[in-house]
Amino acid sequence: MNIPIVLGLLVAAYLIGSIPTALWVGKWFFGLDIREHGSGNSGATNTFRVLGKRPGSVVMAIDVFKGWAATSLAMVMLNQGAIQAGNLLYFQLACGVLAVVGHIYPIYAGFRGGKGVATVLGMMLAIAPATVGVCILIFLAVLLLSRYVSLSSMAAGVAFALLQLLPPFRPDNSLLLVFGFVLAGLLIYTHRANIGRLRAGTESRVPLFGRK
Repeated sequence: MNIPIVLGLLVAAYLIGSIPTALWVGKWFFGLDIREHGSGNSGATNTFRVLGKRPGSVVMAIDVFKGWAATSLAMVMLNQGAIQAGNLLYFQLACGVLAVVGHIYPIYAGFRGGKGVATVLGMMLAIAPATVGVCILIFLAVLLLSRYVSLSSMAAGVAFALLQLLPPFRPDNSLLLVFGFVLAGLLIYTHRANIGRLRAGTESRVPLFGRK
């Protein structure tokens, strides 16, 4: 293992994840701090809620790309001979998790970020694209039916874990299966406030067909 290359790219994964997309879009184009409006989170969901579907879509796309790009740094490690092929998944997960941590605790924004759902999506897209493709369809279906991003995110996360139990989506490495269930649990935990609002009927719906 080439430790300098590995450590450097792990730090890079965190820094990529730390890019505060929602915060910068809000400040540069709307003159506001997204963290002072809506739910107070600096993520795609709150951007949809506060700024509308176009800014929300841009923020979501960039945050997904952050997760994908950071996770893909593990392939750079492999191509540089810094890690062995058998360890690729471990470093993909490490890079992806660091990107998610960066999104939640961004160094560029006072360590106040979002919940990391879109970044997790990008991370898993780099690791298990077929499974994630189905989860994206589930996310969109729930979103179109409910207009709740939080509910759609949780549904997609749980679906990712369950899909891996089926032969067509079962991963070669059982670590990914375990990680999928841990991820689903974390998504539900981080959305516990949203679950409360959903049960109370006070959760905000995102505009899908309105002017925003």
